Amino acid sequence: MADSAALATRLAGVVDLVEPTDDHGHDECLTVPGQRPAHLVRPENAQQVAEVLRAATETGTPVTARGCGTGLSGGAVPRADGIVVSFERMNRVLEVDTDNHVAVVQPGVTLRELDELTAAAGLVYPVHPGELSASLGGNVATNAGGMRAVKHGVTRHHVLGVEAALPTGELIRSGGKYVKASSGYDLTQLVIGSEGTLALVTEAVLKLQPRIAHQATVLAPFGDLAEVARAVPRVVSSGLAPLVLEYIDGMTMAAITHTADLNLGIPDAVRETAHAYLVVMLENRSTDRLDEDVAAAGELLSELGAVDAYVLPGGSARRLVEARERAFYTAKAAGADDIIDTVLPRAALPGFMARVREIAQEHETFVIGCGHAGDGNVHLAVFQPDDARRSTVLRALFTAAHGLGGAISGEHGIGHAKRSHFLDLEDPAKLDLMRRIKAAFDPAGVLNPGVLL
Repeated sequence: MADSAALATRLAGVVDLVEPTDDHGHDECLTVPGQRPAHLVRPENAQQVAEVLRAATETGTPVTARGCGTGLSGGAVPRADGIVVSFERMNRVLEVDTDNHVAVVQPGVTLRELDELTAAAGLVYPVHPGELSASLGGNVATNAGGMRAVKHGVTRHHVLGVEAALPTGELIRSGGKYVKASSGYDLTQLVIGSEGTLALVTEAVLKLQPRIAHQATVLAPFGDLAEVARAVPRVVSSGLAPLVLEYIDGMTMAAITHTADLNLGIPDAVRETAHAYLVVMLENRSTDRLDEDVAAAGELLSELGAVDAYVLPGGSARRLVEARERAFYTAKAAGADDIIDTVLPRAALPGFMARVREIAQEHETFVIGCGHAGDGNVHLAVFQPDDARRSTVLRALFTAAHGLGGAISGEHGIGHAKRSHFLDLEDPAKLDLMRRIKAAFDPAGVLNPGVLL
């Protein structure tokens, strides 16, 4: 590795080099401690990113990309001897193309900034992971999902192309404004979700959708979580095409509504018997059609065992969704020791949730949660301060999900936090192939070492 002072001089010659702080050494992960990097650079264009990576490769210096630091798996925690590439200055929406329904953005653009610009054009980028201060670069790196994935899918379904800097100092473009291609390996999809271990995305072409004007939210309390889990496949197959289909267990609902000072108007007698809730958000082009869908949803939910079904006023619906989106921060404030986001087939939800209860009881651990029930993505807050016991609980939860055809992470990524579980549970042949892909992109191994593999 090159002398740190010599490397700093070299970096300063091509990019804005500033003194790093502790704020640049962590994300929101509860279990991976932050670490201040040796160098912090703030590039303004793709060529500067490429030159930083060239210098890192030639000197064997680790590099970690940073957007807004909202990740939950420790993927943005750098090495103490490394470089953090902060994309705060590459934060422009380069184009909103209304004819092709795409936006071209730099990685530092936040979801909120993009949403404001697309709204003016009557369009929307439908991936909505909840934290609107998150950057698009981070979303691409982790293949972010969120509440609307049940209808619109996740990040990889909406990234048509990327420009990316390779560790060799080369810049490549993959994909573009077209919606399909059959021309060689799909490098765009390979880079999406690679958590900054293969290349650094410097520009992304995002597919947009028409913005639907009318929405309504139905809240259905159930007697237990198993009933909710069994209801989910039926709601998905009903033809209602919910925009949001979320489950929230009773304790999480109590916590998030208390934190948000939100009264949903549910009678006390119902709240006392409800141990789980299903949140169904619908959208349509006209109010008449939306009203028909809401009525159909209410009837279906009653048939599926809901205690009742409440159509929430617009303000309450918005605040409930916002409170659900901030469930992580509520759990964090309550003292949660870890947050996981395992994913499995929708039909496997009842069996998995039953196994969660068993694991929690076996290990005397408090586990509560909510999640994107429509796509089988279960978010669990684990309250277990003993590191060894908590690790055992997590392994049991991940093993249960794997056994039901699921995966460790649905949207937060592996990062540093879940790496050991991922390496132990994943197919060794797949891991070996991933390592060979990593070596092809990053022969010196400088990009986000210790993350994923």
